[in-house]
Amino acid sequence: MLASSVNKKIGQAMHDYSMLADGDRVLVAVSGGIDSLVLAWLLKVWQKKAPIRYDLYAVHIDMDIWQEGMEEANPVASVLVQMQKTGLSLHVEKSLPLSEEERNCFTCSKLRRKQLFDLASRFKCNKIAFGHHKDDLLETLFINMFYSGNISTMVPAQQLFGGSLTIIRPLAYVEKKDVEIIAKDVGLAAVANLCPLSGDTKREEVQKMLETIYEQIPGAKASLFASMKNVREGYML
Repeated sequence: MLASSVNKKIGQAMHDYSMLADGDRVLVAVSGGIDSLVLAWLLKVWQKKAPIRYDLYAVHIDMDIWQEGMEEANPVASVLVQMQKTGLSLHVEKSLPLSEEERNCFTCSKLRRKQLFDLASRFKCNKIAFGHHKDDLLETLFINMFYSGNISTMVPAQQLFGGSLTIIRPLAYVEKKDVEIIAKDVGLAAVANLCPLSGDTKREEVQKMLETIYEQIPGAKASLFASMKNVREGYML
């Protein structure tokens, strides 16, 4: 079901960053978005054919944002339906309570990440897999430059807590359009995000800017992505 070119990119990313090893216990963070659903499906497929053995534990943080009377739109139920197509069982964890003052994207994201770390510890997982892809990494690079004054992005593999836990992003070399093609071929559908605060305006602005650049400059995406591996520190302030 995977195009050979896409399969090669995924394999290359895993190889370049040594993402999986024999005996790994991998927590798969499933938000319900198409990227995380495709990631869950992909890791299950690779589990069957990989020369190593690793365990998968798919988890979803229930933000409890759907309202009474909207049972048919309950995102958790919808995520469970989609996960059945991946062949992975799903553990659902209620999010920690937030006050009205704390209900903002930054705090919510930080709290969700903490819960994932706690779940990884509970399930004795040494890896957490996220569905971020090539476009996410490029957008984050520009978001950080424009709004935070630094040159950085989400790395394909990142060790935390002295190496006891590693974040991996197997889709790091794959473009969003390829993820969507995989989803269509497999029959996966994104679950709508009902959060009234959803939608990263900064990311949307950067997405539009980059789309214009890609249209005007052929090969710009490949060149920009390559530049993140080719930093000439002697020519930086």
